[in-house]
Amino acid sequence: VFATVLRCLGIPARLITNYSSAHDNNANLRLDFFLDDEGKVDTKLTKDSVWNYHCWNEAWMTRPDLPVGFGGWQVVDGTPQETSDGMYRCGPASVQAIKHGHVCFQFDAPFVYAEVNSDIFYTRMEKNGTQVVENVDTTRIGQLIVTKEVGGDGMMDITEEYKFREGSDEERLALETAVMYGVKKQSLQDTTYQPQTDVEMDFQAQKAVLGNDFKVTITFRNKSRNTYTATTYLSGNIVFYTGVTKSEFKKHSFSAKLQPSSSSSFETVIKSSEYMSDLLEQASFHFFVTARINETGKILAVQKAVMLEIPTLRIKTKGELVAGKETSVIVEFTNPLKQTLENVTLRLEGPGVLRTIKKQFGRIPMNSTLTWEVKFAPMRPGLRKLIASLNSDALRHVYGELNVQIQKP
Repeated sequence: VFATVLRCLGIPARLITNYSSAHDNNANLRLDFFLDDEGKVDTKLTKDSVWNYHCWNEAWMTRPDLPVGFGGWQVVDGTPQETSDGMYRCGPASVQAIKHGHVCFQFDAPFVYAEVNSDIFYTRMEKNGTQVVENVDTTRIGQLIVTKEVGGDGMMDITEEYKFREGSDEERLALETAVMYGVKKQSLQDTTYQPQTDVEMDFQAQKAVLGNDFKVTITFRNKSRNTYTATTYLSGNIVFYTGVTKSEFKKHSFSAKLQPSSSSSFETVIKSSEYMSDLLEQASFHFFVTARINETGKILAVQKAVMLEIPTLRIKTKGELVAGKETSVIVEFTNPLKQTLENVTLRLEGPGVLRTIKKQFGRIPMNSTLTWEVKFAPMRPGLRKLIASLNSDALRHVYGELNVQIQKP
């Protein structure tokens, strides 16, 4: 809506999506995840969160209030996560200034910088109140920043407009510049931190399709000459896209034996019966894996968001597509779940093609296919889009689209 308003005012605008977006409550450029003695995440102490994604807009404008070179694309956010001077608002913040760490310029640049470039600190609270930093992840936040490509529906990767490549000299220099300009980055001197170097842990998930079981794999790489045992915890959570947990649906712990100078992988099956009853509309999971190396007391931690692939609607047209001449469109859907879908509603729309039509279907048994044929006469010639969506009790936001070229009569 904001992009449309800006365009109506003659201001070029585009929509931005930032994947793994930091919600840093105090803009200190770090997210703190607190772990208990066993290495599990302490949900009471942990206030910062990683949003699966966050969207904002960019508006193209000159910035006569800033030095030369900071005009062009500016971040403006119609759904800001925090207040700015007591009001919910964010921007305009120069994208060029964010990339180079010049966060002293108006408006809200430190907050936007934190959204795309925070570090994640995994901190263990000891009984005497000492904080021990067990792990620092400098690459997870702002993993991919995209907008829609010009003239098509594909995505355009614009990550490099916001930040230099992770780990490059330029990226660390931009970070130091941001700190110099007053972003309160807490230094590691405040805490005890000895990085864990001899064992690495990785977490991968198989492609997950709604209604199906899928596997997740935890891999350890023991680079030392010692044999270790790792007590490992896997926690699977159904989350809102803001990273807030609705419920924990999977708890799994095991002991892993790590041989010297070798890799070991451990698989766990996530069953559809474990997650289907609690799913939210966006069908996303958040996995936390922590492991304690028993011989050294060191803790490894990794987290990952996993999106379920939702089935799509298939749309096809029959016959010629000519403005004013009757033709028909067919919408098909196969129920992939191990249950009957109840209270199914289908909706078909296409601006300039047909008026929006809704139809109720009682139920779709498992593995059966629903076919809906609609007769219509396209209203106007040109390149148009047909969009179909399906909602039911157990399955929401199923979607399909088709670009159609309507000929002149």
